[in-house]
Amino acid sequence: MSNPMALQGIKVLDLSRVLAGPWSTQILADLGADVVKVENAAGDDTRIWGPPFLTDGDGQKTDAAYFACTNRNKRSIVLDFTTPEGVETVKALARKADILVENFKAGGLKKYGLDYASLSAENPGLIYCSITGFGQDGPYAHRPGYDFLIQGMGGLMSITGQPDGAPGAEPMKVGVAVADLFTGMYATTAILAALNHRNTTGEGQQIDVSLLDTQIAMLANQASNWLNGQIVPQRMGNNHPNVIPYRVYPVSDGFLIIACGNSSQFARLVAALGAPEMAEDPRFATNEARADNRDAVDGAITDLIADKTRDDVITILEKANVPCGPINTIPDVFADPHVQHRQAEVAMTRTDGAQILATAYPPKLSKTPASYRIAPPVLGGDQQDVLADWLD
Repeated sequence: MSNPMALQGIKVLDLSRVLAGPWSTQILADLGADVVKVENAAGDDTRIWGPPFLTDGDGQKTDAAYFACTNRNKRSIVLDFTTPEGVETVKALARKADILVENFKAGGLKKYGLDYASLSAENPGLIYCSITGFGQDGPYAHRPGYDFLIQGMGGLMSITGQPDGAPGAEPMKVGVAVADLFTGMYATTAILAALNHRNTTGEGQQIDVSLLDTQIAMLANQASNWLNGQIVPQRMGNNHPNVIPYRVYPVSDGFLIIACGNSSQFARLVAALGAPEMAEDPRFATNEARADNRDAVDGAITDLIADKTRDDVITILEKANVPCGPINTIPDVFADPHVQHRQAEVAMTRTDGAQILATAYPPKLSKTPASYRIAPPVLGGDQQDVLADWLD
């Protein structure tokens, strides 16, 4: 008999849409929670965020691939919050829920009686997670928040992109919605912390998660460089502000990454490339010295590998145990034998016949691994089953 899943028996009412909230609830779902996604008649915005689109068993276009990336293991029902019947059904579901996740604007659900104060009065153990752009209070609380805006306002774009004076220099967003995704993960860890607290005390609580707070936290060492050293981080292209050499280098057939995190790795790097004396040079002997002489380090390494192919350099450096690697396209990633061994790709079939490929839940739990039970749902496709399961 297989072990129960980590969150088996936990009921999650998902009133969120787009990415941050659905990313959180998909994690909970992957770990075994029963997640019910409540949508309006038009469905989650991302159902139409294509191309590309899924096709059903008859070859007809259905939901956007974007929707599929963050809504597996959920069941979908359609309810209209603007009607008394819809509101009452949500309230009834909330009375049965362990967790509720929503990403309406701050205070947006209060007029329906679906705010934390109203719902917790009838379900004191409810864990109510509110995800917004700017939080439940403060001067910006009323503003809508999208990932792109938050990457700009939260400082990320000021340190991403080519430096001033270089070709193509301008503030640059990251190529995936990292503020949304990190917010979803922070929301999930907070939910699990609240769940443990409830298991101890019986008390639920409200969780206030904002994209801006999350993005600021994710500045990590860059924030610390400013807060503790009054160093204003700048756009540095592919250079690292603190570690050298740690960047993209050109080779005869393209580019590769070399990432030395300490001086012993640097010594192995230059020895493998035929210049062991560089490790003894006072300009390069420590990371601080290399930071002071960044251009000289990078120039020397570039000269040493310029006539070599990417794969030749990787082979040389891997033998010397120096961190390095290629810059893969997305197809390259999923063709990589190690990625395939780690089973990073998951195949699912939806009730309408749509064949869906997705990325797997990354952590490998030895006793309660994630599972992939339900393909991203058809809009409203689970209405009767959910009402029967949750509300008898």
